[in-house]
Amino acid sequence: MRVVGTIVLAILSNWLFSQSAIAEKRVALVMGNSAYQNVSRLANPGNDSEAMSATLKNAGFDVVDLKLDINANAMRRALRDFSGNVRDADIAIVYYAGHGIEIDGTNYLIPVDAVLERDIDAFDEANPLDRILTVIEPAKQLRLIILDACRDNPFNQTMKRTIGSRAVGRGLAKVEPTSPNTLIAFAAKAGSTAYDGDNQSSPFTAALVKYLTRPGLDLRKAFGFARDDVLKATNNRQEPFIYGSLGGNDVALVPAPAVAPPPVNPAFDSNASVRRDYELAERVGTREAWDFFLSTYPNGFYAKLAQAQRNKLAAEEARIAATERARLAAEEQTRLAVEGAKAAEQAKAAAQAKAAEEARIAAEKKKAQEEAKLAEAERGRIEKDRVARERSEQEKMPDETAAKQKMTELTPPKETLVVPAPSRLLAGGALIEEIKKELKRVGCYAGTIDDNWTTAQTATSIKKFVKAAHASASPEQPTTDFLDALRGRSERVCPLECGAREVEADGQCVAKRCATGYALDKGGDCVKQTDRRKGAERSREAARSTNKEPAAAPPSGTRGSVVVDKDLGPEG
Repeated sequence: MRVVGTIVLAILSNWLFSQSAIAEKRVALVMGNSAYQNVSRLANPGNDSEAMSATLKNAGFDVVDLKLDINANAMRRALRDFSGNVRDADIAIVYYAGHGIEIDGTNYLIPVDAVLERDIDAFDEANPLDRILTVIEPAKQLRLIILDACRDNPFNQTMKRTIGSRAVGRGLAKVEPTSPNTLIAFAAKAGSTAYDGDNQSSPFTAALVKYLTRPGLDLRKAFGFARDDVLKATNNRQEPFIYGSLGGNDVALVPAPAVAPPPVNPAFDSNASVRRDYELAERVGTREAWDFFLSTYPNGFYAKLAQAQRNKLAAEEARIAATERARLAAEEQTRLAVEGAKAAEQAKAAAQAKAAEEARIAAEKKKAQEEAKLAEAERGRIEKDRVARERSEQEKMPDETAAKQKMTELTPPKETLVVPAPSRLLAGGALIEEIKKELKRVGCYAGTIDDNWTTAQTATSIKKFVKAAHASASPEQPTTDFLDALRGRSERVCPLECGAREVEADGQCVAKRCATGYALDKGGDCVKQTDRRKGAERSREAARSTNKEPAAAPPSGTRGSVVVDKDLGPEG
């Protein structure tokens, strides 16, 4: 058995390190247009695009291509180049912020050099949304387009209509993607406009960067949370909307961290070697790996698990093939209709397209069934491991130790240790909040803990830390490396800065105190209270002399400037 396990280990390890397709590939194209040449400049698309680019990079995307203020040719070239990255990608995202326009139900993204004197100029000067859908089509698992582009159309007032009946709509038009696992997110639902924002980001993008890359968060929930934030920020005047659909499984841009179960004592797990080989096959995750495992272990609990894993992969491959056949059949049906083919040929193509679509739906259902079976089998595996661990602990624990353990379980803990999330799992607003918490801990920040990176107080605090810690440079964007540098400091870094009327005591600034008969002046010095009154009198005399105030009328019993005192006599 040990020899077989070694052989399996060697073969599956070779699979693990030689198959580049095992790792999930995520790519993104981010475009932002602010500096329009023929209409008013937009304030925030450039900031929005940079924030989204930083969010996706921090989430570990393999490719994040950022393009700012691009003209028509540059936009077409960016899409063409990005299509090469999508070819072998599992997840593909295109984000666009700027002006968008809808003409006769077709949505266009407007480059910065567009003139759009006539409605038909959009065909040459703008890029249709359909082209982006075509570019991201090859992605295997998820195709996502995010448009923060439903702002007011500045071309609408001057644009000439070549045909009176041609409609130029408000906002963008509703879209229904034909490919599965495709989502199109609008900053505002079809036919309405979105706000550019009063701050450095639009309400839509500001909300998205908080939720989009949270580890393990389903994409639909992320957009739902963002929608709630936008409605709140705009007093229900702007409602983001999503078009398209996904399957029943959660789809997260950043997977949840895997939690390994506690080890099981091999003495109480008769299938320890089989278990190890199963976990290796699971890491490889290909049909060939499961076939090899089943040929080595054809029977038993783990064989059933392996068969469930293989069935799931087969169902996914069948679903992809059925989806492709349905797409080709639909395209053939459309082609025959456009070319005016014979009715019999069109009817045959329609029947084939219908059959292909039914096969695609059946493949989707089959995949869902196999995934449900695998999930149930995995729950059984987890329960089996739990029972084995409990048995192991009970057998090795003497009676007295067991009694002490029982008493410990019944006694509530006095203190709960909160372990911070690993920095590599943080991004967006959550990363900014953690950085501010750490800056405050090391004495460099005294402001509010929030997710706003662009405040002057935040920048000043970062510069204080960099100077006190002798770091190389201040980060322009929030990074996990900077958070790790902060967490690596166990003691205060920035010196305590107290005001003129304060002193340091036990690491805090407290108000100065003076002895009896003394009081603090504006400079923070203790002076006698009588001296303070004399000083005040001298200040008033000096003020009167400077302002040349008229002298008060002489009191009774005086002549000119000579004061007569009955007791002392005249005094000049």
